[in-house]
Amino acid sequence: MLQIIFVGITERRLCKIIGQPRSTQGYQYRIKDDEPVLVKAIIELAKQYGRYGYRMITGMLRWEGWRVNHKRVERIWRREGLKVPQKQPKRRRLWLNDGSCVRLRPRYKNHVWSYDFVMDIIPIRVVLSVFGIQISQ
Repeated sequence: MLQIIFVGITERRLCKIIGQPRSTQGYQYRIKDDEPVLVKAIIELAKQYGRYGYRMITGMLRWEGWRVNHKRVERIWRREGLKVPQKQPKRRRLWLNDGSCVRLRPRYKNHVWSYDFVMDIIPIRVVLSVFGIQISQ
């Protein structure tokens, strides 16, 4: 709450001076009793399931028996600085017959190929297309 230090200045006038709504002065934020335990549970789930966001974590908490609102979990999520890491782009793989997903390195000439299409329009409105092949040795 706004502490009135100046004698003779009302709360209404002080709120107008600092540009704060008067309705915020009556609000007292209360931390619930289960807050520290809930924060610990959210952090543990976020560590265990790194790619899950606050919505999935909310569902998991409810499945564990917590009666929790998704907005409360999001507020805690932001306050604790939790973030979902960016998804890494898929690398193109050379699939083997046994189903393994190992990137092959060139072992002999013409083993691994890469190709590229390049297209440009020159000022006389002619389209140039180039097909480039690189062969690893």
